[in-house]
Amino acid sequence: MNLYHLRYFSVLAQTQHFGKAAEKLCITQPSLSHAISQLETELGVTLVERKARSSTLTKEGYQFLNYVENSLEILDNGIDTMKRVSNGEGTISLGFLRTLGISFIPEVAAAYLKTCPEKSIHFEFHSGISQPLLEGLKTEKYNVVFCTKMENEKSIEFIPVSKQDLVLIVPRNHPLVKRYTIDLSETIPYPQVYFSHSSGLRVVIDHLFEKIGKHPQIAYEVEEDQVIAGLVAQNFGIAVVPYMEELLRLNVKIIQISHPYWERNFYMATLKDHYLPPVVQQFKQYVIEKYSL
Repeated sequence: MNLYHLRYFSVLAQTQHFGKAAEKLCITQPSLSHAISQLETELGVTLVERKARSSTLTKEGYQFLNYVENSLEILDNGIDTMKRVSNGEGTISLGFLRTLGISFIPEVAAAYLKTCPEKSIHFEFHSGISQPLLEGLKTEKYNVVFCTKMENEKSIEFIPVSKQDLVLIVPRNHPLVKRYTIDLSETIPYPQVYFSHSSGLRVVIDHLFEKIGKHPQIAYEVEEDQVIAGLVAQNFGIAVVPYMEELLRLNVKIIQISHPYWERNFYMATLKDHYLPPVVQQFKQYVIEKYSL
């Protein structure tokens, strides 16, 4: 069935006149008449009663018109949606570390929206920890993930976009509370609240202790840095964590690590060799241009 014939039939039903319909469609009247005849032949029913000065739909014509108009509306809506998508509109699903949700992600998303106020763009925000976020990326739950780089993820492209210092935090009544800087080896005598193996930071901090040839006293293992900070504030131990503004609101002392120095990078992660909708591709390019390190 020819899609053009369906549109011709819809216009003819509106005008109820072959000449007016042909003029509106910018085709000849014989061409329109032939198209309607082909449609009737294919359906096996008469759709239009042809009269000298006008044309009216038969009962079957009105019945078929209802299906045609509903179908054309659905099709036109789909075409319009695809045009908006190709123009860089749509939804961007972001996964990110909770620590980035305080300022970095809101800043990036708001700044991007300001660059294209005429477009209809919607963000979906999902926070979590690195490994589950990357699993969500691979299952296409998220379009883009902002997290710690994980090794052996060959299907994922990691682009550094932000960085954060690692610091030592101790309770306010701890023996180290008067220190402003510290060598990591000086933390060995004290129990530590440590990142669990599911956290991307576990490998980073393990590497720091390997550099000084020491092993920390791990008292507790936790996935999230905010939870670790809360436990330190309640005297469950000391901890090496990324610097974050929440630390200033907790009852902990922040101490700079003088040796070995380490700077934590955050990465924008997307799937390699994978189709990205235009809205996602344009957002990714914007982040690369404005924030990549």
